[in-house]
Amino acid sequence: MSVRENVRHLIDTLEISQLLSLNEFEYIIDNADNSDVTYLGEKAEKVKKENYGKKIYIRGLVEISNHCKNNCFYCGIRCANKNITRYRLSKEEILERCKVGYELGFRTFVMQGGEDVGFSDEYLADIVMEIKKLYHDCAVTLSVGERERDIYQMFFDAGADRYLLRHETADDEHYGKLHPHSMSLEYRKKCLFNLKEIGFQTGCGFMVGSPYQKSIHLAKDMMFLKKLNPEMVGIGPFITHKDTPFKEKKSGSLEKTLLMVGLTRLLLPKALIPATTALGTIKEGGREMGIKMGANVIMPNLSPNNTKKLYNLYDNKLATGLETAENLEDLKQQIAKTGHEIVTDRGDYNRGGIENV
Repeated sequence: MSVRENVRHLIDTLEISQLLSLNEFEYIIDNADNSDVTYLGEKAEKVKKENYGKKIYIRGLVEISNHCKNNCFYCGIRCANKNITRYRLSKEEILERCKVGYELGFRTFVMQGGEDVGFSDEYLADIVMEIKKLYHDCAVTLSVGERERDIYQMFFDAGADRYLLRHETADDEHYGKLHPHSMSLEYRKKCLFNLKEIGFQTGCGFMVGSPYQKSIHLAKDMMFLKKLNPEMVGIGPFITHKDTPFKEKKSGSLEKTLLMVGLTRLLLPKALIPATTALGTIKEGGREMGIKMGANVIMPNLSPNNTKKLYNLYDNKLATGLETAENLEDLKQQIAKTGHEIVTDRGDYNRGGIENV
């Protein structure tokens, strides 16, 4: 068979079996062209609609703090960055943003922040309990980094439903080139499996086009996703930040990111996959392209206006317009143009048929 025939045969195989070998994933990643990505997108959309119909779920994102004890080489809020104005939302500010979000129609709140030692684990658990008390019909997602298992259990017992912890790369050597020696992929994976075992709807994810990344690394990401079987997968292009060691590196490509989103949809047909802000940052309309490749979640920003630009993980991060929760009606109209509809329910992971969504 020709290269095109081989690539499409592997895409067809993935759609049917939800699995390929490491080398087969690497072959697709190395050889897929734009026409193959279009072909993959048609398959991914079909699979998504079989499981979720035309629904796009929204999550209200509250970026609670840009303090972080870690020093990841790619991240704008790394602890070594002295050119950043730090902030930390109070409990009252967080609850006020949830109130605004609830009135707008949001039924999932995502509390995201750096690994901030200024927020005690007990304090975070208390905030979760208060949100669940006030809005019992809502889901609460936490994305606050690595913790010991007993702390994750405390968050779960407090009422947290979901937890996002991107693994960034499933290759140990590559992980070591992106993070300081104090961090390890082994521990990151342990955290993810602990979250799954506790009962969280668990999300992981990775960057596409990060420094030193090879196709085999992305293929390993796919194999790790199959092993973990997460309920959520966040995939976005690597984008540089001017105050990091990687400031001179090249950002990832939209096309390869879309390829990985489509492959993930076929690999994990029921996964909740965000069309990330980074997709929209790297190219106008990138988020909508992600939706057409199988993504089915959007996370508009509910953070206070004075902190939106301060949670600056990478340069030129979108923080206005359709990215803001207050512009939800405009966002609905934009998404409708893709043939989808934004819905305002909790949007839980679909463990059954489409009738249960």
